Amino acid sequence: MPATLHSPHASGSHRRYRPLPRLLAVAAATLAFAAAAPPTLAQAQPSGNVSPINVAPGDRVSLNVTGCGTRTGKASSSAFGDVWLAPGNAEATNLFGSATTSRNVSAGSHPVTFECGGPGGERVTVALNITPGGARGGLGGSVGSMSPGQIAIGGALVAGALGAGAWILRRRTGHAS
Repeated sequence: MPATLHSPHASGSHRRYRPLPRLLAVAAATLAFAAAAPPTLAQAQPSGNVSPINVAPGDRVSLNVTGCGTRTGKASSSAFGDVWLAPGNAEATNLFGSATTSRNVSAGSHPVTFECGGPGGERVTVALNITPGGARGGLGGSVGSMSPGQIAIGGALVAGALGAGAWILRRRTGHAS
């Protein structure tokens, strides 16, 4: 038995299928719902970031907050006081700043509160960890645990490598003439 195709026009029904008016009605309903939604649904909550998160007293930290929707902001902490944040781009989607922790701040966790706009703006709080003591300065702690004999041997190896390199280069230029 041969297959037959049925279409709305061939079955005797003269009813036309019109997808465009239905599509326009759904689009209008969606637009009306989106316009009536409160603005807080459209805007994300602010998110704060302190980098690095673990520092010693007197170290510098970078401060960043996203999602404020304002051109100004403030970061506050008992570790460094108040810092005003500035926009990082023309749209002001990120606010940036930096701070130096106090040299006599106590070790432990210190809250950093980011406030969008002015007083009464949206807030978000993250933790900054102050570690006791600091990293060794100078040579980065690379020679503190080495004996003078180990340093002398390392220096002799470096001098030997430089001498061998010079000898090889001189030998090559001697054969070229």
